[in-house]
Amino acid sequence: MLTLGMLVGRAELELAFAGGVDAARFEAVGVAGLTALTVSQLLEGEPQRRLDAGCLVLVTGLQFRSRGRAEVALETLVEQLALDKCAGLVVSVPPGAHQPLPQPIRDLSHALSVPVLVTTGPLREWAKTRHRLQESRLAGAEWRASQLSTLVQQVPSELADPRAMQRITDWLARALQVQVLVSDPHRVLAASPATAAEALAPAIIHSSVDGAASGRTSGPHTRLISLGPARGAGTVLAVARGTAPFDDAEVRLLGHAAKLLGLLDQARREYRAAAETSRAARRAAVELLLDGEVDKARRVLAAQAPGLLDADTVRVFVVDVPCAHRDVAVRRCEVAMEGRALVIADPRADRRILVVQPVHPGRADDGVGADLTRLVAALGAEASVGGSGVYSMSLLADALREAGAAQGFALLQPDAAALAAPNTDLISLLPPRDAQVWARELLDPLMRHDGQWEQMRETLSMALAHPYTVAARRLNLHRNTVTRRVARAAEALRVDFASVADRIAVGLALELVTHREPPRSLTPGAYAPTLQSLLASPQVTAWADTLLRSARGDRRDLLTTATVWLTHEAHLEPAARALGLSEATVRSHLRALEAHMSRDLGSLSGLRDLQFALHVATGKVEIAEPRGVLVQAT
Repeated sequence: MLTLGMLVGRAELELAFAGGVDAARFEAVGVAGLTALTVSQLLEGEPQRRLDAGCLVLVTGLQFRSRGRAEVALETLVEQLALDKCAGLVVSVPPGAHQPLPQPIRDLSHALSVPVLVTTGPLREWAKTRHRLQESRLAGAEWRASQLSTLVQQVPSELADPRAMQRITDWLARALQVQVLVSDPHRVLAASPATAAEALAPAIIHSSVDGAASGRTSGPHTRLISLGPARGAGTVLAVARGTAPFDDAEVRLLGHAAKLLGLLDQARREYRAAAETSRAARRAAVELLLDGEVDKARRVLAAQAPGLLDADTVRVFVVDVPCAHRDVAVRRCEVAMEGRALVIADPRADRRILVVQPVHPGRADDGVGADLTRLVAALGAEASVGGSGVYSMSLLADALREAGAAQGFALLQPDAAALAAPNTDLISLLPPRDAQVWARELLDPLMRHDGQWEQMRETLSMALAHPYTVAARRLNLHRNTVTRRVARAAEALRVDFASVADRIAVGLALELVTHREPPRSLTPGAYAPTLQSLLASPQVTAWADTLLRSARGDRRDLLTTATVWLTHEAHLEPAARALGLSEATVRSHLRALEAHMSRDLGSLSGLRDLQFALHVATGKVEIAEPRGVLVQAT
């Protein structure tokens, strides 16, 4: 846009500020157009309409020999120019004339801040100037339309697009040849170029002290615009240029960009709040699952992920990444696992991410383990992942312990992954029909009466997996109630729950009956399956050899320690005496065995896998049969 200073600089116009007018004050005033009036038109009351803002008015044919109607009309015109925010008044005088403007006109110009200029240039040159102003105005309109169109094209398809704010910032920096910074009180949200943050920080700090105002100018060629709905709201757009000040078109463009950036900032805040709410619900659901509160966890997650927790079985994965990278890794896991698994940052360990995958029997593997392995490979050398086998939903804590142990083992693997195959855990290797017949025969004294069974199966599953105090809290029962129910169950089943072998056998039977689909026909044949026969298949033998292979290579005799420990009902002190070792040594052997097997020996499932693997592979550990009969070690 042309300015008064630019027009004064054109020799052909012979234009200058009138005597007594502060030229420096008005040189930067923009001129949007030119309106010419003769003295006759002025005396007839022209202009009789409102003038355009930024318009320069040229009056020709004026004589100031004495105060008269023309001078009064000119004073009225100056007042109108002030009201209509015009650029100024130009009075055309003949060349060589020495007729100063009347003092009242100069006083009024100063009082109303309307610059008055005089010209001796020919009218044909002013006609050309009028044409140039029209062309400039048209070009300015086209530029504004083009820039606004380009700005609209920067609108992302999703307001929560994390890169949208940076793309608009980059575009503003290119379009206006400026430095751009978008920041809130806590951090820089976008900057272009990268040095803009350092350059504009003093202006942001100064505004935060004095109180920011929308569109405020802070220093030469610097503008600060609040993106919040109210002044002083946190997020600010700061723009600076070291050459020319911003003209009206550029200021309007900045205003449009600020509105769009404000919407993006609002969407960012709302998306973050929604994401935090969602993550809080998922954390709460996982905490409830870890406490065995499956129904409560399903209710908590019902609105956000309908049906996700409907399955009765589950796998758990533990992803370990450096603390500084965990937030990014969590978001990537959430995107990769959407609709298939729960993802939370483990509140107990600042490097871990927990992934809970519900498993529906009979459905094809949905590739969660494979996707996590690829994601961990992309995260870098310091990331690893461990996965559990398939567990009942109520035994999520046991699955987590196994996954944690597997993650430690994964650090030794080339691909930093150690995943228990979902279809080759021990229970999946047992012959389905025979396993169901065996389990139902063992539990028949409890299953004969529906009311007793509904009460006993939940209490017994929890009491076998946890100390009675913990089981009582999770079941919302008194500890004495749990103790009485377990005692009645032991009497009915003719087992001793002080025996590890009995606890493992009944726990396996409960797992089979409660969480595994029975075959269509369960009518017992002439052959009555036993636990010994269930474990006699080649598949189970291969499973046991694989589970113990790593431990056999240890220089310490870990398997002997484990055998004696199980023989003494998993008690450290008598096992240490029998082995002639200290309790600390026995404990360290068991921890080493956990790492080799990727199992938690503090859980019933970990004990079960150790006992069955040692029984099958070495024949030196007893297993329990129905009605309290033991299969003796060989």
